Amino acid sequence: MVIAVDQIDAQILELLKKNGRITHSDIGKIIHLSLPAVSERVRKLETGGFIDRFTVKLNREMMGTELLSFIFVALERPEHIGPFRAAMEKEEAVLECHHLAGEFDYILKAATRNTKELEELLSNRIKQIPGIVKTNTMIVLSTVKEE
Repeated sequence: MVIAVDQIDAQILELLKKNGRITHSDIGKIIHLSLPAVSERVRKLETGGFIDRFTVKLNREMMGTELLSFIFVALERPEHIGPFRAAMEKEEAVLECHHLAGEFDYILKAATRNTKELEELLSNRIKQIPGIVKTNTMIVLSTVKEE
């Protein structure tokens, strides 16, 4: 079942994006809908696939993993894709893994405690995956916007 998102649904999604813990009651007060109406709309947005999951954004500094880096990865052949993806799914330091078009095959967003931990991630875990021919790592100095 495909549902269309109207202006009210868009408002609900924006409120949930800003605060995933906002209550349906509070959403209703902001957009002037009853609690059952908000609950039904959120349910439809979830079952319709517009809401993938509810999660929490951790403060990396408080967690001790404030060194953020982007790691570009080039694979030798397509048969290495499956094992690489499986390894990235399990790698706790890798926050995101995106398949790319261009010189590199993947970009990873990783959070580590320090450069020593980043080096260990690169040298002992990522570069040990069969089929990786090249990596290029960029360290984030500061973040202007992150969603």
